[in-house]
Amino acid sequence: MRKKIRFQNTKAETAVYFCASLTGLLLIWYLAVRYTNLNKVMPSPFEVFAFVGSSFVKNIGSRILPFHILASLKRVFVGYFLACIIGIPLGIIMGCSRTGKAVIKPIFELLRPIPGLAWIPLAILWFGIGESSKYFIICVSAIVSIILNSYSGASQVDPILTGAAKMLGARPIQIFFYITLPSSVPQIFAGLQVGLSSSWMAVIAAEMIRASEGAGWIITTGMESGNTVQILSGMISIGLVGLLLASLLRLMERGLCAWNIQGK
Repeated sequence: MRKKIRFQNTKAETAVYFCASLTGLLLIWYLAVRYTNLNKVMPSPFEVFAFVGSSFVKNIGSRILPFHILASLKRVFVGYFLACIIGIPLGIIMGCSRTGKAVIKPIFELLRPIPGLAWIPLAILWFGIGESSKYFIICVSAIVSIILNSYSGASQVDPILTGAAKMLGARPIQIFFYITLPSSVPQIFAGLQVGLSSSWMAVIAAEMIRASEGAGWIITTGMESGNTVQILSGMISIGLVGLLLASLLRLMERGLCAWNIQGK
């Protein structure tokens, strides 16, 4: 009972600190725009949030804001899903198999430092300027952290557990499904969280290639027209949706990894 009360108090304190920090940021923003020369290049928070509110009923381009967000989310989820189905198996193979590590890791270490933005020219050459190039950029932006954390989780399994399982006659496939994979799940989820954040950030670059909708498109067209209010509205929308996605993934992790919760 005491633990439950303490947990609830901690959650309440976190919510209070979050609201206080957000309020402080908005207050500093307002005062800076109101009483300094910053108002020449920066709108007030009231203008930005009024624009965000009106964009739920008034089109930005050809669509209202929620449809732009949904267009970006679709691109993110497709690229992120591809990164997951490719990255998790590759990372686990590297962590479980010496041969797999010897084959995959040198290539991974060579490609790992290359940022997603550097792939834009090749994405255009290989896939054109349609949706496929956007999916590719989002995928390569997310896959590094997913592979790295999957590899880390699979390679750091307690050898005492695997040794005991072998002594009891467990087969390699049983060791994988009952020891290696469950032990790797917390690290895999850590990689999924970072990968999701990277995917959401990469959608901006992906939508700069060519797009007629999306959160990144809102920022790009705002930049071209010098509309700072629209730029900041797009940035705030991206930040809020990214926060929501990260929170949902954390909730999923709490349900699947209650015995080893990451990111408390």
